[in-house]
Amino acid sequence: MNRITTLLSVSVLVLFSYSCSQKRYPDALTPEEALKSFDLNPDFNIEIFAAEPFIMDPVDLVFDEQGKIYVVEMPDYPYKPEPGKGKGKIKVLEDTDGDGRIDKATIFADSVTEATSMLPWKGGLLVTAAPNIWYMKDTNGDSKADVKEVLFTGFFENNSEAQITNLRFGVDNWIYASNHGQDGSVTFSKKPGGEPMNMKSADFRFRLDRNQFEQESGPGQFGHTFDDFGHRFVTENSLHMQQMIMPWRYLHRHEYLPSTRAVKDITDKEVIMFQTTPAPYWRAERTKRRNEQYQEQKLDRVEYAEDHFTGASGSTFYGGQTFPDKYYGNVFTGDVSGSLVHRDVLTALADSPTFRARRDSITEKDKEFLSSTDTWFRPAGFTVGPDGALYVIDFYRQHIETPVSIPDDLKADMDFMKGSDKGRIYRITPKNPKSTDKTVPNLAKMSAAELVSVLSHPGQWWRLQAQRLILEKQDKSIIPAVKTLFSESTDPRVRLHAFFVLEGLSALDAGLVAKAVDDKDAGVREYGLMFAEKYPQLLPAIVARTADSSARVAFQAALSVGNFPAKQSAPVLAKVVEQHYKDHWFRMAVLSSNAGTSPDLLKSLAAGNSFFSKSDAEKTDFIQDFAYVTGARNKDTEITALLSVVTKPGGSDTETWTSAVLSGIADGRNSRKEKTALGAESKKMLTAMKTTASAESKAVLEDILKP
Repeated sequence: MNRITTLLSVSVLVLFSYSCSQKRYPDALTPEEALKSFDLNPDFNIEIFAAEPFIMDPVDLVFDEQGKIYVVEMPDYPYKPEPGKGKGKIKVLEDTDGDGRIDKATIFADSVTEATSMLPWKGGLLVTAAPNIWYMKDTNGDSKADVKEVLFTGFFENNSEAQITNLRFGVDNWIYASNHGQDGSVTFSKKPGGEPMNMKSADFRFRLDRNQFEQESGPGQFGHTFDDFGHRFVTENSLHMQQMIMPWRYLHRHEYLPSTRAVKDITDKEVIMFQTTPAPYWRAERTKRRNEQYQEQKLDRVEYAEDHFTGASGSTFYGGQTFPDKYYGNVFTGDVSGSLVHRDVLTALADSPTFRARRDSITEKDKEFLSSTDTWFRPAGFTVGPDGALYVIDFYRQHIETPVSIPDDLKADMDFMKGSDKGRIYRITPKNPKSTDKTVPNLAKMSAAELVSVLSHPGQWWRLQAQRLILEKQDKSIIPAVKTLFSESTDPRVRLHAFFVLEGLSALDAGLVAKAVDDKDAGVREYGLMFAEKYPQLLPAIVARTADSSARVAFQAALSVGNFPAKQSAPVLAKVVEQHYKDHWFRMAVLSSNAGTSPDLLKSLAAGNSFFSKSDAEKTDFIQDFAYVTGARNKDTEITALLSVVTKPGGSDTETWTSAVLSGIADGRNSRKEKTALGAESKKMLTAMKTTASAESKAVLEDILKP
């Protein structure tokens, strides 16, 4: 009897556990059932483009210059496979019967461990698969890679959610990628014997046409996109829309900045998502526990289980030719936790080099562009195809989270691999398309001269492919035609492509760059200024643009002026400070240069009589950061020059300026791993200041004067 009772108890327990598990975590839907679960913006249609068994666990999709379709599969997620046992694949997809749905898949490359993104290059693909970036190519037409070459190696590889990804070809001819700021010591096969690149805190970019490789400002995670003029935007889990404001090459002109963070959250602070799926049990329970801990520890912190971004992924700029005008330039971001696609409208700010990303307050005031009631819907990324459609890459898993972040008792009934045999890609098209041209691309067979005409195509995909192919061909006979296009096109996007085609063919000169600096469009002027740095005779043109009506152009001019000697540039930068000191990024632009942190700049500011006439929060921030750099650099003449200016007898707000300067010098000196001794004159002036300093300033002076 006891045995029967025990068996019954066990059976009841198993059934109860099974029942709870089913209730907690629903089963998968078929692709057709999943399609019915969507609530989509009424201006659009959605259809199945590809699904299992032809694809599984997709994370990236690209169309090459022939229209050939490649997909990356990441079935090992969230676990790291043993060496040599990865199941990742790259497939070539085909629609053999022309019905708009994939019905054939060929394995292009197998056992590609943790591949995350691809980019067409020279008839093949570049592939990020930590710790490597590969070049793969099919040379005999069987859709299978028979060339596999490691171009880069040494990237971080211990967390699939924080590894290299997001390969993007920029309008400036560089290939960009995200590294999530992870450490790594990376070597480039085209530079044998070269020093490994330290990747900590950086993303990166490279050029294979010139064998260049360098760090870039970051970090980005799963999401990385550019607008038509090369402004760069990235995504992280809970920060769905961030702008990279300053390139690495400006931020690191000297090593003394108090901060080299170059990314800004540009959302309008409306971070609420309109989720139509409930939070999964594990997330709701984990969030509850964490919030209880925060309350017990009296921390001013709250975590959300739903309706806030926690799995933002795949931000993609829409530059296609078919969506209605109001959707052009919008950015689409998935949230894999919330099973939805969010749309942001980008607006350039008038008084700052930044953009603002906001929800469409009419069409999507209280809903998302696309949401699903299917909790398995995981929109991990997007691609804008040559047809102008938006392709949604659905990883389709029951759970999507790193197991180590979930308490053991909550993951006891979770199967993190459930759904690894599934995957979907959806195609979104407008009900009233601007263009119905469904030409299948065949750019590979075009000559360089024929590709020049494609630079004027209304679709961003077409223009970028044409530019890339011209870069690969290096046919300089087209230079006259491209110069004509640059001079005569009425479309600033086309003029910018022409400008960089000329750059890629080594055909730019001071005259062409001067034209770009004087272009009607701000986006072209920005790049003109970057290249004007190479021509000393164009300094007056750069200086003139520091007063440009576009804040982004004025900002770039400030960055560019800072690359010239202080005697020439410091007075100009002083005027930039006077005009734009309220904006953090303009202050950073000035301080990032040696000229902008020189005694010459201080003298110019003091001579102007307006900056130091009255203090305010932003002015003191600038002076404190200036003093930080001065203290960290610890040059006797620079410290004494700074102290002389701000402690000038009879000056207004002397105590405020003095406090800011002393705090900055102290922080700058303390930031160095090894303090160097103060110079004799600096020490003398600082010691003398103790006799009249306030109690607070005396304490800071003691800190500075410590051996």
